[in-house]
Amino acid sequence: MNGMSLTQNEKAARFRTLHNGPGVFVIPNPWDAGSARLLAGLGFHALATSSAASACSVGKRDGRLTRDEAMAHARLIVAATELPVSADLEKGFGDAPEAVAETIRQAAEAGLVGCTIEDSTGDPEHPLYEDALAIERIAAAVEAARAVTFPFVLTARAHNLLYAGAHLDDTIRRLQSFEEAGADVLFAPGLPDLAAVRAVCQAVSKPVNFMVGIKGKSFSVAELAAAGVRRISLATSLYRAAMTGLLEAALEVRDLGEFGFLDRSATTPELIQHMRI
Repeated sequence: MNGMSLTQNEKAARFRTLHNGPGVFVIPNPWDAGSARLLAGLGFHALATSSAASACSVGKRDGRLTRDEAMAHARLIVAATELPVSADLEKGFGDAPEAVAETIRQAAEAGLVGCTIEDSTGDPEHPLYEDALAIERIAAAVEAARAVTFPFVLTARAHNLLYAGAHLDDTIRRLQSFEEAGADVLFAPGLPDLAAVRAVCQAVSKPVNFMVGIKGKSFSVAELAAAGVRRISLATSLYRAAMTGLLEAALEVRDLGEFGFLDRSATTPELIQHMRI
């Protein structure tokens, strides 16, 4: 960290400018201070937490972090670099709109300049909030975001495509409702193909975030830009890639008694150089 630290307002302004284009930007998802610093050193312009990666990094399943734990993790990522940081705050740590609003207030206090709020309930029997409540929750989040002293970017996520029997028309309808409620960015994980991505981008006027990380449902930066996407997040994919490397190396040691992974690994000085520490 240098002696010319950016203010939260300056970070927020930079983050909002990224969404204004032109073109698309990638917002990778670190899970600790070291991965955040490495990504910053590689030249990315903003970072986002992943709820699943955040939870797994402390040995918990996705959805098992408390709000206090999620905010503590967010502070760690915020403090690691000078980049703007958004956070995956799941359903806002409560069903009621008032709970979501409180989460937004705490997110701003934690140093975040944006976050995502989803419409998943966490209840397998009723996985999505009913339309009226889903919209009310986003409206409450927007109101709380507008009340802070900097331009907090609120992203609304429609999750129906992650469940059986989903229809793209329902996704678009809900995203349009979230846009009308004031969301700054719109996001529907699980879009099946580029035609669906294009349809979503054409159906709304706010920037669309596309989540890379699902096998068979992830596309190149150029393809997503051509479809109209403004922001690309990576969800747990970088964390999974890192843990895959750990798993393969550990299995090589355990099962073969060999250390070939050393030849494939970056050196500590190389990592330090990228992290600029």
